[in-house]
Amino acid sequence: MNTDNMDPNQTKIKITVKDFFLNLGTVIVLSIVVGHLLNLLFTIINKAYPITTGYSYGYYGSYSISWPVATLIVVFPIYISLMWLLEKEFEKVPEKRFSGIHKWLTYMTLFIAGFIIPGDLITVLYYFIDGQEMTMGFIMKILSVLVVALAVFFYYISDIMGKLNSMSRKVWIGVSFLIILGAIVWGFSVLGSPRTQQLLKYDQQKVSDLQNINSQVISYYSIKGFLPKTLEEMVGEDYSIPQVDPQSQKPYEYERGNDATYKLCAEFNRASDDKNSTSSVAYPYSYDGMNTWAHPAGKHCFKQSINPNLYNSNIYPKSLPALPAR
Repeated sequence: MNTDNMDPNQTKIKITVKDFFLNLGTVIVLSIVVGHLLNLLFTIINKAYPITTGYSYGYYGSYSISWPVATLIVVFPIYISLMWLLEKEFEKVPEKRFSGIHKWLTYMTLFIAGFIIPGDLITVLYYFIDGQEMTMGFIMKILSVLVVALAVFFYYISDIMGKLNSMSRKVWIGVSFLIILGAIVWGFSVLGSPRTQQLLKYDQQKVSDLQNINSQVISYYSIKGFLPKTLEEMVGEDYSIPQVDPQSQKPYEYERGNDATYKLCAEFNRASDDKNSTSSVAYPYSYDGMNTWAHPAGKHCFKQSINPNLYNSNIYPKSLPALPAR
């Protein structure tokens, strides 16, 4: 429909509260869908193409697609329903398609999408000119943002120009559905099924518990000057430590070695991702300043060592008390 030849009086139509919230809700739900789709794609890309240089302080459990997948499954049908209700209103009263609220929100969406597209290209150009390495993961993230922003831009520019009909809208919906479904399937293929995610979360909790136990064993040593014989000995002295595996309900294993060495053991479901298995906690008391928590599937013991020189008063004397103020 060409609005240039329309009588201005014909475009003056009462906009109801229903019209306002339908238009506003559609834009809000669209932003949620786009945001979580990109979140899903970025999480998959981070897992499929991890950064291999430098230290990584994450853990495989941080690669979770549960939230974006759940959101897309629920919210995308809501977006389709809102669009369907909006089109029904436009069929009843065609002039509503050119109402102020619909135009304003459509132009706002076009502005945001149009702003993202050159920003995306500028980022690529900057990395190229600056001589920075453009990894496969970085390129795929840039392409993901570009494709999604272009899709939103072209859909809404076609809508405001009146070039969309019932069939073309169905095609757009079908393509969007396939993109979202493909992203979800890709996510499960890269990160595993919901059951796999559950097992990984169990492993993540076990590593976290062992880190907790490790820090408290170090604290015990710093106070006593020797290692505890058992974890129960620490509990008896009011140390709050996790004692049992949350999955099997079996006690964590602690084995004291010679002098200042010991082992912490647990049963793991899956082998950890070595690229992302560095502890998020750096213990300055450990022999190398950083504990690694990479492990295979099955039972595994982490060998720990404390540098006793750190607690030798002849090497590291305690600081003198401050003199009283005169």
